Amino acid sequence: MTILAKIGIVLATTATMEFVAWFTHKYLMHGLLWSWHEDHHDPMQKHGFFEKNDRFFLVFAIPSAFCYMAGTFVDGWSVLLFVGVGISVYGMIYFLIHDVYIHRRFKWFNQLDNKYSRAILRAHGAHHAIKTKEDCESFGLLVINRKFFKKRKDWKKELTTMANQE
Repeated sequence: MTILAKIGIVLATTATMEFVAWFTHKYLMHGLLWSWHEDHHDPMQKHGFFEKNDRFFLVFAIPSAFCYMAGTFVDGWSVLLFVGVGISVYGMIYFLIHDVYIHRRFKWFNQLDNKYSRAILRAHGAHHAIKTKEDCESFGLLVINRKFFKKRKDWKKELTTMANQE
């Protein structure tokens, strides 16, 4: 396998993980596994540094670890090694953006200030504005609805305009 193929697999897997994370967040975290995720939406339920929600680290780490092992030790499965790397890369991006940048669980770098970083904060803030598992929006991390690139006061104008066009 060429180096470009390996890089391509890692990049494609990393990009695919945004959809996997969105799907998992919307349908599992806000569904069947809400009991694990609920404390992330309600600060009153937190007891210490860790949250029940941190269990999802393992949910994503286990398939990555499996891919590393199978891709290393099973003949003909080497492609899985690079899938595992892609999952890990997305996990690192998720950790840095979600836990370090958005929630400031670690004070490793100062607030970013550009249009995209502000949109990420707005989207995540809109998601956390709802404390229940229903009626939330913005389940992804990196792919953001275009409305979040605008100031919050302009969202209602856009919604009103869209409703009037229908």
